[in-house]
Amino acid sequence: MRVAWATRSALAARRLVSSSSAYVVGDKFGCATVQLKAERLPELGAHSPPVHHNLGYDAIFDLEQGEECRLTAQGAMAVDTGAFTGRSPKDKYVVDEASSRHKVWWGEVNQPMPETVFNELHDKVLEHLAGKRELFVFDGFAGANPKSTLKLRVVAAKAWQHHFCRNMFIRPKKPVAPIAAFEPQFTIYCASDFTNDAWQRHGLNSDAFVAFHLGRRVAIIGGTSYAGEMKKGIFSVMNYFKPLDNVLTMHCSANVGKHKGDVALFFGTSGTGKTTLSTDPERPIVGDDEHGWGDDGIFNIEGGCYAKVINLSPEDEPLIYGAIKRNALLENVDIRDEDGTVDYRSARKTANTRVSYPITHIPNRVHKSVAGHPNRILFLACDVFGVLPPVSKLTSDQAMYHFLSGFSAKIAGTERGVKQPVPTFSACFGSAFLTLPPTTYAKMLGDKMRQHQCQAYLVNTGWAGGNPDQGGKRMPIATTRALVNAIFNDALDHDAYTHHPVLNLHVPDAVLLPDGTRDENFDHTLLHPWEAWTNREDYEDAANNLARLFVDNFKQFTSSSKDATFDFSAHGPQPRGN
Repeated sequence: MRVAWATRSALAARRLVSSSSAYVVGDKFGCATVQLKAERLPELGAHSPPVHHNLGYDAIFDLEQGEECRLTAQGAMAVDTGAFTGRSPKDKYVVDEASSRHKVWWGEVNQPMPETVFNELHDKVLEHLAGKRELFVFDGFAGANPKSTLKLRVVAAKAWQHHFCRNMFIRPKKPVAPIAAFEPQFTIYCASDFTNDAWQRHGLNSDAFVAFHLGRRVAIIGGTSYAGEMKKGIFSVMNYFKPLDNVLTMHCSANVGKHKGDVALFFGTSGTGKTTLSTDPERPIVGDDEHGWGDDGIFNIEGGCYAKVINLSPEDEPLIYGAIKRNALLENVDIRDEDGTVDYRSARKTANTRVSYPITHIPNRVHKSVAGHPNRILFLACDVFGVLPPVSKLTSDQAMYHFLSGFSAKIAGTERGVKQPVPTFSACFGSAFLTLPPTTYAKMLGDKMRQHQCQAYLVNTGWAGGNPDQGGKRMPIATTRALVNAIFNDALDHDAYTHHPVLNLHVPDAVLLPDGTRDENFDHTLLHPWEAWTNREDYEDAANNLARLFVDNFKQFTSSSKDATFDFSAHGPQPRGN
C-alpha cells in the first residue's frame, strides 16, 4: 500500500490511520492515501484549521520528532521550552467577575483581571490559533474518583504540548470522537507563541499571561511555553470547584503500604521531594503531586507524574529513572550530541529540568489511582538554614500551624527568576495554586485528620549542619528516605523525644529497631541538628531567627482580616525576646 501525506512523513501518515484525525481513500491506482478529516474546532467554525484529536502515543511520536523534539538515548523525547523554564506567577490572573468574585482569594497569587481585558485577549488567542496549520485537542479528565471528575479540554498548536497533556491528565478509556460529542467542564487554550503587545495598556506584568475565567470555565495561555502552566492551571481550577463540593484538594503525593489503612500523604512545595519520596519500591504510589480527599478516601487528580530530574541517578531514584523511556517527555535537559544521552547533572538551561510520563510507567502503583483515608501525613520542608530537625512529630494543632505556614524554599528554576534556593512560606504547601482562602483548605484538612486520626510529621528535606555558606549540605535522599521508612515502620513510636522550646518541636532521640533497641545509624548528631553545628550558640541564633520568620508570616492568619478564623500561633515556634 502506498501512503502519502503532503505535510507529514509517510511514517506519520501511517500512524494517523488509526487516529480519529485521518481516514483512508483509494486513488486512481488503487492505492490508499491518508488525508485529514474535516474535523474542526467547533468554536472556530469554518476558520478552524484541521484538528488532531486525542492522538495516541505513536502518532504523537511521529509528529513531534524533528520539528519540535529530539529523541534521547533512553527513548524519551526531549523539548526546550524557550525563555520560560518554570512557572511565571506574576503573569497569572483570575477574571474579576460576578460568579466567583466573593469566593476567590485575591492578592499576589490570584491577581484580578478586568473582564474586558480577558475578552480581548480571548478573542486574540482564538484568532491566533485559527491561523495555525493544525491544532491538537486533548479531551480527558482530572480526578480519578468518578464522583469528583472534571471533564477537561486543552487546545494547543504543538504536538509536544499534546503529548504533555496525554501524559499528565487522565486519558479516556474509550476513544472520544467526534470533538463535538465531548462536553468539557473546563477548557484551556494554549497559544504559547502568542504575545500580548498591549500588556502595558492592559495593566499586566509582561507580554505573557495565564488567565482564568471561572464563570465561563475557560483559561487562556500566551507568551510562555512552559508546560507546567497547563498542569497547574487545571489544579488551580480543581482547587476552586472541588472544595465547594466538600472535596479537599491538596498539593501532595500519596502512596500506600501493605496493610489496609496504611495510606500516607506527602505535602510539599515544588522541589522538596514529593515525587522522590512517594515513589518507593516498597509502597505503591497513588500519585506524585495532586490529590483530592472526599468521603470515599483519596484520589489522584492526574494521570501522570512530573518529576524534577536535576542530578537524577538510577541509584537514588531507580523508579523515576526507569520511567524515562518511550512516551516520556523531558524538558530543558542537556543532551550529548555524540550519543543522545542526557546529562542529568547539567543545569545549563535551568535547574528545573523535568520529565513527564504516564503513571503507567511506574510498575509499583495503585492501578485505579484511588485509596482509603490517610493515617499518616508528612509535611516536607526544605530548610535552607539547616535549622529544622530531619524529622519531628506533630500534634494535631501543630499540624494545622505548619500546614498553614507551609515553610520551605523556592528551589532554583521552579519559578521564573529563582536562581538559588530562597526560604519562603507557601500556605497549604501550595499557595501558588490556591484559588480560595488558605483557611478553607486548612479547616477541611483539620476536620478530616481528626475524623480519621491521622498522625502528622514535619520532615526536613533541606540542609543539615548549617546553610550552604557555612558548610552545610543538603540532606542525602537515602537518609531522608530511611527516616520516612522509620515513620512507616513505627520506629518513631516511643517516648524518647526532646522538646526544642524555640522551634516548639518534639524531636526523636532515637530510631528503634523491631527488637526495641536503638538503630545506631541514626545518632543524636543526625536527629538533633544543634549537635551537628560547629557552634551551638550559632545554631540557637539561627533557630531564633527562623522562629521570628514563622511568627511574622503567621500574622496574616491572626490579624483582623477575613481569614482570621482560628489561631494556632501558640503551637508554632516561640522565639526568644517576644
